[in-house]
This record gives sequence, C-alpha cells and structure tokens, in this order.
Amino acid sequence: MCFLSLPLAAEDAAERIRMEVVAVSDGDTFRLADGREVRLAGIAAAKAVTASAMDTPPPIVTWANRVLEELLVGRKVELELVSRRIDRHRRLLAHVYVVALDAPGGGRTWVQGELLRQGTSRVATTLDTRRFAAEMLAIEAEARADGRGIWALDYHRTLTPGEAASGIGSFRLVQGRVREVNIVGGRAYLNFGDDWRSDFTVSLGAPARRLFHASGLEPETLAGRVVRVRGWIESYNGPMIEVTHPEEVEVSQE
Repeated sequence: MCFLSLPLAAEDAAERIRMEVVAVSDGDTFRLADGREVRLAGIAAAKAVTASAMDTPPPIVTWANRVLEELLVGRKVELELVSRRIDRHRRLLAHVYVVALDAPGGGRTWVQGELLRQGTSRVATTLDTRRFAAEMLAIEAEARADGRGIWALDYHRTLTPGEAASGIGSFRLVQGRVREVNIVGGRAYLNFGDDWRSDFTVSLGAPARRLFHASGLEPETLAGRVVRVRGWIESYNGPMIEVTHPEEVEVSQE
C-alpha cells in the first residue's frame, strides 16, 4: 500500500548560521559554541515516556542521544532557521547540516534525514516546521518498513483506529479507512467508526481546512479512503487527533 504525502510549496531562502556544536541535550536538541540551544525542526527523537523512566532512560533513548552526539559534537554545522522566533523553551528551530569534511556521506549531511534513516526519530511537523515534510516522510517510511530503531518497538507501531484509545496522551501514528466526513460549524471531522461519540476521530478546524484546500485536497474527499494520521491523541468523544496542516495526513494510493 503506497501513501501520498502532500508537498509543501517552495519557500523563500531561510536565514543560515554556521557554528560548532559543543553538546547534545537529547536526541533532537543540541547547544552551539555561543551557548544557544537548537531544536531539530520537524522531527521528534525517542524520549522517555514516563516519569519513572526519566531516572534511567531506556536503551532506545540513550542510543538516540549517542547517535546525535557522534554526528554533531565537535563539528561545524549549518543551521537553516525555519523561523526568526525561538520556541517556548528559548531554542532556535532549524534544519541542520553537518559541514565537516569527514561527515558521513561527504562534506554535507542533512541531520534530520540521517536521524530518520537510522530510526532514532519520527516526523513530527508543526505549522512552523513543515518545510521538507515530504522528504522526511519518505525517509521515515523506509526506516519504518525496515523496522529500524524506534520502529522495532511496539510502543511506536502504527495503531489501528480501534487501538487509538490506548495512545491517548501520546504522539502516535494511526492508520485506517475514513468511514465518513462531517462538517459542523466550519470544522471537518473524519470519523473512523460508526459512533462518533466514542470511536477514533480526526478534527480539522477552519485554518487547517484552508491549508488542505490550498494543497489541492478537500477533507470531504477522504471519505472511504485509507489514511495515516500522526499527532497527539486526545480524549474528546473518544480518541481524537487535531490536525493543523496537510502534512500530518498521508493518503493511501490504493
């Protein structure tokens, strides 16, 4: 089964910074020589998922941190900032490239792509970090199909709509066939079961619907289609994912 990820329109050239990396905070965050912290845009690395696990990080978390350390620490990187703003943790958001001549694959390695290829991370875009989403999704799909890294763990497997309730409170992938699409007060609801009050649902507000329209895909056309949705599963009339942009929904090309 092949899935189509919606491409993002070309953007203006982003601001770029070159500097050495001195430390890694976790599997997707690091510190520059001038003290600024950088969060890798559009991906989320393996993290401890419970408070108790924070005392002793599970092996997958330790491994993800080590992969980033080996890739970045002591090397010069080029940052392509996705926004002039910092996030709520006062970190820069950027796509990052290793420019050291001894970097894997030559003189320039795209860090997001390398982490997704190894399976330390998954695609987790936001409205501000949608750039290169299609490319990242394609790399992740190969790692997931091969069971690399996090994709070998049951916790990260793609859920069915019937299993979505088990993922409430976490960022997960859910794949299934849309039973029907309802528009209520300008909001679109993709229903995956007979009872919208308890079954898995995907919700799209008016801004998201406008972005879907601009991408050439109307939510109403998804009825009867198999889709893979990613995001935080909340509890609202059953398990629900609130979608904010088209890259969070992959449509099966059956």
